[in-house]
Amino acid sequence: MPEPQSRRLPRGRHALAREEVRRIQRARLCRAMAEVMAEKGYVDTSVADVLQRATVSRQSFYELFDSKIDCFMAAFAGAGELLLERLSADVGVARGAATPGTSADRLDMCERVIGAYLRALAAELPYARLFLVEVYAAGPEAIDRRARTQEIIAGALADLVGAADEPARFACRTIVAATSAMVTPPVAEQDADALLALGPPLIEHVRLLWSAGLLTTGEPA
Repeated sequence: MPEPQSRRLPRGRHALAREEVRRIQRARLCRAMAEVMAEKGYVDTSVADVLQRATVSRQSFYELFDSKIDCFMAAFAGAGELLLERLSADVGVARGAATPGTSADRLDMCERVIGAYLRALAAELPYARLFLVEVYAAGPEAIDRRARTQEIIAGALADLVGAADEPARFACRTIVAATSAMVTPPVAEQDADALLALGPPLIEHVRLLWSAGLLTTGEPA
């Protein structure tokens, strides 16, 4: 995947501030980490592989990161930010905006978010694989971060649909967990078409839960 123009260093002499150079190098290293791991997996990815892909020196790497896992955790955080940015842009709702008021609006927004989530993963498959697959090879700290991130996503979904009690919020956690499990195989295979094909059945399942009252009251309608 081509590197965004804003993250490329100009050739030859340039007047960029040192902090801007470091920011660009950090972004390049994080993207290189995701791209190489999409090809080789976390275990078989070395710092040397990342340096070669990013065209950044070893000295610069260790000025920014303590180790391979340190770079991975930065890339993991960046993957989450990138996902949120793409969701906000696709759905058309800025982070922190008010939740839609009516029941129909909430359901519509939930369906839009599911579609936007799948499109975001498909558009950034290397980062998606890092976020969903390679995290389990990176050790306990990364796995714990993944679990906490999933809880945050589940809480956001519960707030979005207006889950009124604990059973309804638990239903939202199961939706997020099931969605994560379902998207992982196509992400692991880097199959964007299979990933996007999950949208209609996922949305239909949410509609069924909604019509049964399980997402808003925790009890059947």
